Amino acid sequence: MYLCYILYSKTLNRYYVGSCTAPLKERLRRHLANHKGFTGKTKDWEVVYTESFGSKAEAYSREREIKSKKSRKYIEWLIASGGA
Repeated sequence: MYLCYILYSKTLNRYYVGSCTAPLKERLRRHLANHKGFTGKTKDWEVVYTESFGSKAEAYSREREIKSKKSRKYIEWLIASGGA
């Protein structure tokens, strides 16, 4: 199973969109670990939305589609419509 997911940080009041093949718990743990990437800025990320796909390519394509909208309003609509 492959996932496209959205994380939210209350501290930053920002969303992060990603995709993964690993179990989501493990991926979240890596986001919360100390590193220099965008999600390394804070440790309060939580999963607020997920979509499942049959292939890595489909999950990545959906990630790119969500990011291409460049819209917080769209992300919040997705979350309100269902998911995680």
